Amino acid sequence: MLKRFLITPGPTPVPPEVLLAGAEPIVHHRAPRFVEIFNECIEGLKYVYQTSNDVLVFAASGTGAMEAAVVNVVNPGDKVIVASVGNFGERWVKLTKKWGAEVVALDFEWGTKADPAAIAQALADNPDAKAVYVQFSETSTGVVNDIEAIGKIVAKTPAIFVVDAISGLGATDLPTDAWQVDVCVAGSQKALMIPPGLACVAVSDKAWKVVEACGNPRFYFDWTSHRDKAKDGQTPFTPAVSLFVMLNKAIEMIREETLPTVFERHRVLSRGCKEGVKALGLELFGPDDPAANSVTAVKVPAGVDGGKIGKLARDRYGVWLAGGQGRLKGQIFRFGHCGYFGASDIVVGLSVVEMVLAELGYDVKWGASVGAAEQVFLKSEVAL
Repeated sequence: MLKRFLITPGPTPVPPEVLLAGAEPIVHHRAPRFVEIFNECIEGLKYVYQTSNDVLVFAASGTGAMEAAVVNVVNPGDKVIVASVGNFGERWVKLTKKWGAEVVALDFEWGTKADPAAIAQALADNPDAKAVYVQFSETSTGVVNDIEAIGKIVAKTPAIFVVDAISGLGATDLPTDAWQVDVCVAGSQKALMIPPGLACVAVSDKAWKVVEACGNPRFYFDWTSHRDKAKDGQTPFTPAVSLFVMLNKAIEMIREETLPTVFERHRVLSRGCKEGVKALGLELFGPDDPAANSVTAVKVPAGVDGGKIGKLARDRYGVWLAGGQGRLKGQIFRFGHCGYFGASDIVVGLSVVEMVLAELGYDVKWGASVGAAEQVFLKSEVAL
C-alpha cells in the first residue's frame, strides 16, 4: 500500500479526466469522429504553441520528434550549429552527426545558458550553416535558454532555428511565431499532461523550404506526407488513437485554465520548490531563473551519497524524483513540476527530501523547506 507520487520532469502525472478519456472505446482512425478529434488536437496545439504554422503529430517519443527535425532538414555533409547546455543538447549533437551533418558544436558549461553572442559569431563564421539547434528548457539541468534573443539572430540568416521544447512547451511562455522559431518539437509526457507516445512539431514557411529541398530518404517521419494527409484530418499511418483522445481532453483543460494562468501556476510552483530547497541550505544547480518553470535541479550536499537519494525516496516513501544524467549523475537531483502539478505535490516532495537527506546524514532543519514553499503558495493569485 505504498502510495506513489511522480515528481519527475517526465513522464509526468496525468489528470483523472484525461485518463478517463483514454478509456473510451477505440475510434477507427479513418472514421469521421477521429477526423474531428485530430483537427481539434491540431488547433489546440497551435494554441499551446502560439503559432499559425503547420503542426504535425506522430506516434513517437520526444526523441522521435528530434530525429524527425534532423532527417527532414539535414543532408549528409550539411553544416549545422548546435548549442548544447546539457544532456539533451548533446542529443542534438549525436543525432545530427548520425545523419551525416558537419556539426559546429558550441558546448556551454552545464548549468549555464547558451550565449546568443556566441551563436551569432558561429553563424558569422559559418554563413553556410543550414540550421541552428538548441534547447528551450534543458531537462537535465533545469536551464531555460533565451529563445527570443537567439531567434532574432538566426532570423537574419538563411539558417533555420530548431528548438527542442519538449519539457518547456506549455510550462513557460514560448510564442513560437513571435520568437521566430522555425521548427519547434515537443512530446506528450510533459506539460501536455498525457502519457508518453505522441511527438509533435511546428514547422514555419521558412523551414518548409528547407524540408522540401532536403534529399535525405525518410518514410515514417516524412513531414511532407504528414502535412499532406493532415489536410484530410488524418495521419499517413495508424495513429495512437487513444492518445489523441487524451490529448484533446488535456488541451481542453489547458484552454479552460488559459495559457497565461497555466504559465503563472508553473511559475509559482517552481518558485515554491526553489525557495524550499534553499531553505534547507541546499544549492540550486544553475541560475535561479524565474523562467525555469519545468525543472528544479539541486546540487547534492557534501557528504551525501547522491545515488541513494532517488532510490530511498522511491522505495521508502513512494516519491519518484529524477537524478542527474550523463556527467551529472550522482551530483544533482531534480524535481519536475511541469504539467499536472499542484502545491500539494511540491509539499510532499520537499518533505520527503528532508527525511531522505536526514537519513543520509545531512543536518536537516525540520519543516524549513515546506514552510518556505507554503509562504510562496499563500501569496499566489492563481489556484494551485
